[in-house]
Amino acid sequence: MPTEVQEETFTLEEVLAGLKEMHRLILWNDDHNTFEHVINCMIKYLDYTEPQAEKIAWKVHNEGKCAILEGSFTEMEVYRKILKQEGLTVSVE
Repeated sequence: MPTEVQEETFTLEEVLAGLKEMHRLILWNDDHNTFEHVINCMIKYLDYTEPQAEKIAWKVHNEGKCAILEGSFTEMEVYRKILKQEGLTVSVE
């Protein structure tokens, strides 16, 4: 079954503003992802070690959210889309 991809567009001003400011990728707690899946995604896509990924999973579970990466808006959007495709609940701040 093919995966449906939704395209998002940004204005030039949004892209340029995103390059100048530091943004954070936030992972949110949800009721449908397992610890194992979250940990595997952190290792696979963000190059965290297993202990680091476990710490993130527990922080999200206990506090409801965790900043997992910092960078330009454009970079954070790329990772947000990847993790969203994996079913994780993520946002950029």
